[in-house]
Amino acid sequence: MLAQPRMEFHFSDLDFADDVALLAELLKLLVPVVETMATEAASLGLEVNWQKTKVQAVGSREDEPSTITVQGQEVTVVEEFVYVGSLIHSTTQSSPYISRRNAIIHAAIQNLHSQIWKSQISISTKLKLYNTCIIPIFLYGSKCWAVIKRDVHKTDPLDQWCLHKPMGIKWCNLCRMMMM
Repeated sequence: MLAQPRMEFHFSDLDFADDVALLAELLKLLVPVVETMATEAASLGLEVNWQKTKVQAVGSREDEPSTITVQGQEVTVVEEFVYVGSLIHSTTQSSPYISRRNAIIHAAIQNLHSQIWKSQISISTKLKLYNTCIIPIFLYGSKCWAVIKRDVHKTDPLDQWCLHKPMGIKWCNLCRMMMM
């Protein structure tokens, strides 16, 4: 059996709608790439929105400046940013993203409290709404998560907290049931 040649993939840019993510191994290599992209975009009648443009160093940020200059424009170096609905954090850990999804779920549950959860809709319908409308909010992007034990300890109580609303169980009663 012949050995298959090893294929390596190097992505230099990721495009989505009107957003572009440029990747470089070193900051000094990124600046000329961004300048080239801005020049090429201008030849097509497009402009780079420098206020929305961000740079992120992945991993250690000890020696990174707080801003860089590209074509005379100041570009902020950030620790995290939202891209296509997902929180991208410089530590590459999923914990900040999971915490953000937790906050979004809390808000969604609270917003539906008086209209749905306290209504006379049957519990089975409420649970179907929970499974089809709330769970996907939390799980958006979860295929890319690198979950650690601490993250699991955050998600289990969240699920219990979320379920007590549609079920009509008061939090103090839920605690008593868990103690049994």
